[in-house]
Amino acid sequence: MSPARPADRPSADGITAWLRRRLGRAVILSYAAAVLWPAPGLWLRHPHTLALGEVLHPRVHTASVLLSLVLFSAGLQVPVRALAGLLRSPKALLAGLVLHLAIPFVVIPAVAFLLHQTPDSDGGSGLITAMILIAAMPIAAGATVWTSKGDGDQPTMVGLVLVSTLLSPITIPFLISSLLPLLDSSYSKSLAATAHATQDGFAFVGVVLPCAAGLLCRLLVPPPRVDRLLAVVVPTALGGSLVLTYVNASGALGSFVAHPRPLLFAAALATATTVCLTSFTLGRIAARILRLNTSSASSLTLACGMNNSSASAVLIATALPDKPHLLLPVLAYGLLQKTAANRVVRRRAAPAA
Repeated sequence: MSPARPADRPSADGITAWLRRRLGRAVILSYAAAVLWPAPGLWLRHPHTLALGEVLHPRVHTASVLLSLVLFSAGLQVPVRALAGLLRSPKALLAGLVLHLAIPFVVIPAVAFLLHQTPDSDGGSGLITAMILIAAMPIAAGATVWTSKGDGDQPTMVGLVLVSTLLSPITIPFLISSLLPLLDSSYSKSLAATAHATQDGFAFVGVVLPCAAGLLCRLLVPPPRVDRLLAVVVPTALGGSLVLTYVNASGALGSFVAHPRPLLFAAALATATTVCLTSFTLGRIAARILRLNTSSASSLTLACGMNNSSASAVLIATALPDKPHLLLPVLAYGLLQKTAANRVVRRRAAPAA
C-alpha cells in the first residue's frame, strides 16, 4: 500500500498546478457564465434555510461558505514554522503592514476628489464605497501564490497575509469609519451599517476564523495527513473560488445586462484601475526607498496592491444586497490585481532569465 501514496501526491499536485495555470481564463469564463446564465448565481446569492432536524433551521449564505473554504485552504497552506526568520529581519513585514493601512488614506481621498468633479448625481459615492470596502480588506491570500511564482520573499508574504488577516476585526471597521466623510449621506449611512456589521462579527467569523482553522490544522495534524488534506482541500478551494466569482458576478453583471449602464461600467473600470495601479506603484516606490532586496521588494509590492476582493464582494452581497452595482468595481479590481501581480512576477524573474 505504501508505494501507492507517493504516486497519489504528484497526481493531486498536478491537478492543482493545472487549475492554477488556467485560473485567469477560468475567471473570465466565470464572468461570461454570469452574463449568459445568471439565474443559478442569483439564486445562490440569496440566503437559504437548511432543515437540520425539527429545531435547527440555520440560514446559510452560499458566498460566505465559499469564502470560508477559500480562507481555510489559504491557512492550511501557510508554512507557519517558516515565519520564525521574520523576527530576525522584520523590516519588510512592518513596512508592508504600515503601507497596507496607510495607502487607503492616500489613494481613496484622491480618487474621491476626482469623482466629485464628475456630473454624477452622488459624486461617485457608490464607486468610492466599493473602493473603501476593497482597501479595508486584509491582504489577499493569493498573494502567496504569486510570490512563490516570482521567487519572492515567501516568509514575509505569509507573515503579511497572516497578520493583516488576524488584525482585520480591528482594521476593517477602523478604515471604513475613517473614510465615511468622503461619501454623501445615503452611502455614508449604508457604509456605517456595514462597519457595524464587521464589528459584530463578519471580520472575525467570515475572515479570521476559517483562516485560523486552516493554520491550526497545519500545526496539529501530522505532516503526511496534511499532505493528503492539501491534496483534497486546495483544488476544491480553487473550484470554490471560481463558483464564488460566478455568484458575485451574477449579481453585478446580471443586473447590468438587464439594465445596461455603459457610463457606470466605464467609471467602475477606470476607478478600479486607478486604485489598483496606484497601490502597486506606491508599494514599488516604498521598496526602493527602503532599499529592500529584490525578493522582499517583490513581496512588499504585491502586498500593497493585492487585497481580498472576494471578502469585500461577500460583505457587499450580505450587508448591502440592494446595491449589486457596487460589485462591478470589485470584480474589476479582482481581475486587475491578478494582471498587475503577473507583471510584478515577470519583472522579478526577468534578471534571472
